[in-house]
Amino acid sequence: MYNDEKNLYHYTYRKDGSENIPYGAADDSAAQNTATAQQPILEMKPVKKNHSGAKLVAMALACAMVGGSVGAGVTWGLTQNSGDSTSVDVSGRTATQVTVKTVDGKTSMSDAEVYAANVNSVVSINTSATSTNFFGQQVESASSGTGFILTSDGYIVTNHHVIADASSVKVTLYDSKEYDATVIGSDEDYDIAVLKIDATGLQPVTLGDSDKLNVGDHVLAVGNPLGELTFSMSGGMVSSVNRPINVDGTPFNMIQTDTSINPGNSGGPLFNAYGEVVGIVSAKYSNYSDTSVEGLGFAIPINDVFAMIQDIMTNGYVTNKPYLGVTAGTINQQMAQQTGLTEGVYIYAVQDDSAASKAGLKVGDVIIKIDDTKISSMEDLTAAKKSYSAGDTATFTISRSGQTKTVEVTWAAVPKDQQTSTQDNTEQNTQDNQNSNQYSNGNLNDFFNYFFNGGSSGSSNGQSNGNSDNAA
Repeated sequence: MYNDEKNLYHYTYRKDGSENIPYGAADDSAAQNTATAQQPILEMKPVKKNHSGAKLVAMALACAMVGGSVGAGVTWGLTQNSGDSTSVDVSGRTATQVTVKTVDGKTSMSDAEVYAANVNSVVSINTSATSTNFFGQQVESASSGTGFILTSDGYIVTNHHVIADASSVKVTLYDSKEYDATVIGSDEDYDIAVLKIDATGLQPVTLGDSDKLNVGDHVLAVGNPLGELTFSMSGGMVSSVNRPINVDGTPFNMIQTDTSINPGNSGGPLFNAYGEVVGIVSAKYSNYSDTSVEGLGFAIPINDVFAMIQDIMTNGYVTNKPYLGVTAGTINQQMAQQTGLTEGVYIYAVQDDSAASKAGLKVGDVIIKIDDTKISSMEDLTAAKKSYSAGDTATFTISRSGQTKTVEVTWAAVPKDQQTSTQDNTEQNTQDNQNSNQYSNGNLNDFFNYFFNGGSSGSSNGQSNGNSDNAA
């Protein structure tokens, strides 16, 4: 599945050191056990020509190859009828042998060495889901993604959007072994998920320090593009660090890279030149307005989410994610007329015994600042929350009945039963919908697409999501 059985020019990084079965030697049972069928290989059949001259040339070439392979190259000659001699130099260089190095964080590695050291730690993820269509019929869907092994006993990291709503998740290793995976937990706001397979003795990745990345550093991605080209590697550079982008109202600070990212790459590792994982490949821009774009891939910095990954492994969810306990939305035209404000987050409801309630926030308050961060929209509030943990205290600047005041708020933790729904949409104003469903020309965020579905993309399709009222 992962090494072309009919391609004689290859090498393997399989842990047991086994090579592919030579062409023509594979038995039927082995072929039937292959996890994914190979695409057919077109074999060009030569046209038979009975020309003695062709045989003589072939013989001359064979003799030259055997007898003249001295020094840096092989020289063969062809004497033409005119008596002139034409020669071609053919390299006799020995093929480079790639050694599997240990990732120690100190030794810079070639691209081939990074791949050899880590390919056994990358996994292909295939999911299936059942949904109901417009006619009330049950429909099966499938998608593909990538992940990487975090521990030798089977914990695997990927993106939340790779496994969201999946009824079954299967993981395939580089040696073609397939496992049913259990979703330990995930977090939509940070787009991370942790899976577990029943296996031991696996080869885990080595995590690096994403804060040490510089623009221009060389990075590599290994993944499952298109859900078929498994264990493919692409390379590029860091184009930007801490790049703020927005996906359907959810802000992220990402590593931007020109490394080739395609459908199926989501959830895979982004390696630095030392073979360490510094990011989780998440998405790419596909187009901007009517213009196709290239080289705009993004990865979640590993430093930003590692503590949360550990929390999910231990508790099944992120236990210290901050929670305010309000239903709120970006100021729209109707709210602007009532409040006299054109920017901010309007509070529609306050939950009993919540952090907002304990701090004295009320329905009708407009949040305009949190500490030193200006809050102009619900997206700003969501982004600001990511700077805090449950138990932290922040100063909210609000507008109430035309007057500005400050309120001290101690963030609570998101309740466990709301972990995957904190960004779910609540009741919203019709005018709000009409305003926010317009194309935002010049807003690059409106053209951001997740790519994880083995050839299809899911997201805004060039429009904002039209939902501005959210639980916070």
